[in-house]
Amino acid sequence: MRHVAASVCAGLLSLWAAQAGAEDRPVVVELFTSQGCASCPPADAYFQDLAAREDVIALSLHVDYWDYIGWEDSFGSPDNSARQRGYAKAGERKMVYTPQMIINGADHVVGTRFEDVEALIARHRAETHNGIAVEVVRDEARVRISARAEPARSMPLLVQLVRYIPKETVAIAHGENAGRTITYVNIVTEMTPLTVWDSREPLDLDLSLAREDKAIVLLQYVDFGTIEAVAHLQ
Repeated sequence: MRHVAASVCAGLLSLWAAQAGAEDRPVVVELFTSQGCASCPPADAYFQDLAAREDVIALSLHVDYWDYIGWEDSFGSPDNSARQRGYAKAGERKMVYTPQMIINGADHVVGTRFEDVEALIARHRAETHNGIAVEVVRDEARVRISARAEPARSMPLLVQLVRYIPKETVAIAHGENAGRTITYVNIVTEMTPLTVWDSREPLDLDLSLAREDKAIVLLQYVDFGTIEAVAHLQ
């Protein structure tokens, strides 16, 4: 992978996702949901409101473990189910469920308990700046990811590229939601580990990404720890 030249042309898009104040760092909310889950549609609808907020990055991860009850989720992925189980193991929880929301990789809540979700988002928004800044520069099919941490962390951070579909409406023909038409937003299609960063030296990555791809970059402690920084590629 080649490095983008130091002199960046005027057409580049530069997005800072974590800067000097906590108000500049959005809260990442992951919704684990399923088209075959009767309890999920209210959470899916509420998630549209979260996705529209500037202080939240909302990611919808469809699991596949409810497919056996009559409807195969068109976005369901074993990788998403594994991620949810990873969070459960890290939190010493014995079960997974839908709808579940994970806030900044740290807290979990039933996805229909909207007041609790709002309280957790507000709590994470109120946290002070963590000293990690990430910058993403996009030039057509090239993306450069830079990050720095002051001070360096004692644990490494996993840098992940998350591709997603902004919005799609699905008519569900069978299963617990048979006959319903549901709109889903920010549907995760792929989470790609890019590198593990020890944060002692600045991070500098250069990669290819199709211009039409919607994606975000997550910096998260390995083994399903907290999400420490995020950048959104428009």
